[in-house]
Amino acid sequence: MSDQQLPQWFAACPKGMESLLAQEIAALGCDNTRETVAGVYFNGPLAVAYRACLWSRLANRILMPIAQLPVNDAQSLYDGLRTVRWETVFTAEQTFAIDFIGQNDAIRNTQFGAQKSKDAIVDWFVQQVGRRPSIERRNPDVRLNLRLSKGRLHVALDFSGGSLHRRGYRLDTGSAPLKENLAAALLLRADWPGIAARGGALIDPMCGSGTLLLEGALMAADIAPGLQRDRYGFEGWAGHNAAQWRAILADAQARADRGRQRQLPEIRGYDADPKVIRQAQENIARAKLSKAVRVSCKSLSELVKPTHREMDVGLLICNPPYGERLGEKDSLTYLYQQLGEAMATHFQGWQGAVFTADRELGRATGLRSHKRYTLFNGALESSLLLFDLNDNVFRGPRSAPATTEDEHQTQGTQEAPSEGAVMFGNRMRKNRKRLSNWIKREGISCYRLYDADMPEYAVAVDIYGEHAHVAEYQAPKGVDPEAAERRMNDVIAALPDALNIAPVRIAYKTRRQQRGRQQYEKQDERGELLEVTESGARFLVNLTDYLDTGLFLDHRPLRRRLAAEVRGKRFLNLFCYTGTASVLAALAQARSTTSVDMSNTYLGWLRKNLAVNGLAETRNHLVKADCLQWLSEGSDKYDLVMLDPPSFSNSKSMSADFDVLRDQRALVNATMARLESDGTLYFSTNRRGFKLAPELIEAYRCEDITRQTLDPDFQRNAKIHQCWKLEHR
Repeated sequence: MSDQQLPQWFAACPKGMESLLAQEIAALGCDNTRETVAGVYFNGPLAVAYRACLWSRLANRILMPIAQLPVNDAQSLYDGLRTVRWETVFTAEQTFAIDFIGQNDAIRNTQFGAQKSKDAIVDWFVQQVGRRPSIERRNPDVRLNLRLSKGRLHVALDFSGGSLHRRGYRLDTGSAPLKENLAAALLLRADWPGIAARGGALIDPMCGSGTLLLEGALMAADIAPGLQRDRYGFEGWAGHNAAQWRAILADAQARADRGRQRQLPEIRGYDADPKVIRQAQENIARAKLSKAVRVSCKSLSELVKPTHREMDVGLLICNPPYGERLGEKDSLTYLYQQLGEAMATHFQGWQGAVFTADRELGRATGLRSHKRYTLFNGALESSLLLFDLNDNVFRGPRSAPATTEDEHQTQGTQEAPSEGAVMFGNRMRKNRKRLSNWIKREGISCYRLYDADMPEYAVAVDIYGEHAHVAEYQAPKGVDPEAAERRMNDVIAALPDALNIAPVRIAYKTRRQQRGRQQYEKQDERGELLEVTESGARFLVNLTDYLDTGLFLDHRPLRRRLAAEVRGKRFLNLFCYTGTASVLAALAQARSTTSVDMSNTYLGWLRKNLAVNGLAETRNHLVKADCLQWLSEGSDKYDLVMLDPPSFSNSKSMSADFDVLRDQRALVNATMARLESDGTLYFSTNRRGFKLAPELIEAYRCEDITRQTLDPDFQRNAKIHQCWKLEHR
C-alpha cells in the first residue's frame, strides 16, 4: 500500500515544536510527514498511530481525520454532520464529548458550535439505530475534535483521548508548572539524549516539581512517556485493534523494565521551596524512578557540581522565573546573574540551557549563548538559550566604568595641594595602614576609614570595594561657611590620591540630623546599584541616591553574630531596611527568615539582595507593615530576632509617630511576646543618649554587648550605636 493509500493522521503540538515532532513521528515508522502550524500530518498504518500515542514525547494529541465538510452556517453544520457514518466511529451505547474550535459569521462561539454538532450526531443515531448516545464531558468513551476554519469543518477522532502531555506521574505541580511535552522539547533541543549516551549528567538547579528531570530520565531509560496513562481515546473506537495494541504496549513495558534496571546517568534537581521538593519526590515515586532521580532542597546560592564522582560531561538546564515565581522582575536580573556565574564557575565543559520568556533576563546570565530556539509556553513566546560552558567567560555587571589615568586627575590635584589637603590625605593613609592587617585577615571589603578624626574635617569616609562614600556632617552654627567649604575642597582634592580611587568612584553627601522619613528620601536619581561582599554574601549598595547606602557598616559584627547563631532557627528582622541581616541569616541556613518594613523601596531592595545571592522568597518572607502593629496582630514565634528601629519616625503609614526612647517599652515587650521561651533578641539603636528602660532590664535578662558589636573601624567612635542581648527570664 502506498503512503497516499495509508490512513492520514494529525499530531498536534505547541508552536515551535513542529520540526522536532516531525522527526519523532518519522522515527516511529512513518517517513511521509508534512509540517503545519502547531502540528504535523503523517501517513501510516494503525500501528504507527498507536506508537505515536504511546511514544510521542512532544505531541499534545493524535487525531484521526474522519471528514471535511463545507460549513457556512448552523444549518450546514448540522446537515453535514448528519452525512457521516458514525457507526464506524462509536456505538449508541457509548458516551462521547465534543471539542469544538473556531468560528465564523454565523457560528460565533464554540459552545454554540459544540451544541449544534451534538444535536446532529445524536439525531443521526436516533434515526439510524433508534437509540441515542449520552454526552460525558469529563471521561467519555469517545472524544471528537471539530475544527472550523475557512469555511470547512475538520472532523476527527481524538485518538489520544486527552492531552498527551499528561503522563500520569504528576499530580501537584508547584507554581509556574512546565508542561511535560514542552520540557521534553527543551531537552531534545539541548541534545540531552546525546549527552546521556556519552555518560553525561543532568542537573536542574530550580527543578520545581521535577518535570525536566523526569522527562530526562524517561529518555535515558527508554521508557515510553505514555506508559502510565490510564486509557487512550482509541480504546472506545469502533475500529480499535485490541490485540495489536496489547503487543505494542507489552513491547514498551519490556523496554521500560530493562531501562529501569540499567545504570542511568546522574540526574539531580534542587529547589529552595521544600513544598515543591516534596511534590517532586512524589512525582518521582509515581514514575518509578526513585533510583535514578534525586532532588533536594537547596537555594541557587549553593549550586555547585556534585563531587561524589567525576562529572566532566553534563547538561545544566532550568526554567528560571521570569516575573512571577520569585517576585518582581527587577530583582530577577540578579538571580540570572547568579545562575550565569555559577554555570561558568562550577560547570566548565558542560552544556547549559536556560528557558525564559524575557530575553533581557537571558542576557543577564552574562554568558555567551551559541544558539537560541523560539518555543511557546502556552501563549507566551519564550526562548531556549543554549550555552557551551567550555571556556564561556562570565561577563558580570560592571561595578564602575573602566578607570583611566585621566580619571585620577581632579581639579584639586592639577595644582599644588593645600596644607590642609596634605594633612587630610596623610590621615587617610595612616588609618588605612592601621586597619590593613584586620582588613586582610577578615576579608573586609566595606569599612569606615575615617569619621571626623580631625574635628575641622567633619566627614565620614567609607570604602565600598573600589568605591568611596563621603558624608559631610553639618557644620555647627558658629563655623564660618567659607571655612567649611574650603575644608571640604581639601577633602575632595586629597581623597583620590590618598585612596587611589578615581574621582568618578567617590560619592559626596551632606549629612544632617534627620527626622521621620527624611533619611529615606531620595538625594539623587541615578539608580546605580553596586555589588559588594561581606562574610560571603553579596549586597547591592547605592552610593548616590539616598542618605544611607543600603548597608549599615557598623552592624557588621552583629550580622556576623546572627549568622553564627541562626542555623535551623526562625529569624525575624524588624525594621529590616534592605535586609542584609536576613540575607546572611538565609545563607547561614536559617530555617526561615521574615523581614518587616513599611517601605516598598527597601523591601524591593531586599528582594534584589536575595536574588543576587540566589535565595528564593519561599523561605525568606517579606512583609510590608508597621512593625508595632504587625507584632500585635500576629502570633507566630521566632527563635532569633533583630530589632533595629529608627530613632524617630512620623511616616504617613503609621497611625502615630514613633520615638524609640519614648516607645521602647511597648516595642520591646511586643517583640519579646513573639520570641520563643529559649530565643534571643538583639536590640540595637543609634539614638544618642539612649538608655534602656529599667522596666525592661527587670523583666528580661539583658546584656549590653555594644563593645562586642564594634569592629576596629568603629571602635574610635563607640557611640555609633548601642546593642543589647535580651532573653526571657
